[in-house]
Amino acid sequence: MINSVSEQIKELVTKEEWIEAFPVMKQLRTHLDKDLFIKIVQEAKELHDYRLIGLYSNNEIIALSGFMPMTTLYNGKFIWVCDLVTESQKQSMGYGRKLLSYIENWATQHDYGIVSLSSGLLRENAHRFYEDKMSYRKVSYVFLKELK
Repeated sequence: MINSVSEQIKELVTKEEWIEAFPVMKQLRTHLDKDLFIKIVQEAKELHDYRLIGLYSNNEIIALSGFMPMTTLYNGKFIWVCDLVTESQKQSMGYGRKLLSYIENWATQHDYGIVSLSSGLLRENAHRFYEDKMSYRKVSYVFLKELK
């Protein structure tokens, strides 16, 4: 039997594509509703060159990643991975690896020498994935203070 699964990764640039992506992103960013998601993606794209990429399998989005090119004194020129999520029923099937590899290739092609990300403290499976399968190193803690 021939495997007829068709996969592709592409940047999502239209509001319609973002709406199509929202159900998968909602699994990671549970605090967002669709309208706020669209508003934030649009603003991040305009202000920070945020890029949202989708991994399609048989014309259906099953994994997403958002990333931004940045420059800081600490890292120099680097890529910050803001979001990485795979549809819950499709996890551990290599889709996260494909998206991160795509981002790493994009970074190399655009002269960025580092890819960096943060991961929630309790997401131990994600930490193992980043360290063991993708060769990322744990180099710092991220601190957050909400201002009201």
